[in-house]
Amino acid sequence: MIEWFSTFLDHTSAHLADRKGLLPLAGIGLIVLNFLLASLLPADWFIVRTNLFLHLGLLVALFGQMLAWAL
Repeated sequence: MIEWFSTFLDHTSAHLADRKGLLPLAGIGLIVLNFLLASLLPADWFIVRTNLFLHLGLLVALFGQMLAWAL
């Protein structure tokens, strides 16, 4: 299990080191998705009330910026 996780982290970090803007771009995509869903879905839906994709996109974009800076 630990060997698999170590291999996964090695491959993921090597992949993201070459594509530093991938996670921030995915985060921006989630923020835009939240805007589209908020304008299309009814206001009483859970996703619209909590702005789920907005918060998730912000976390992904910030994590991607910190990871890109570290790599």
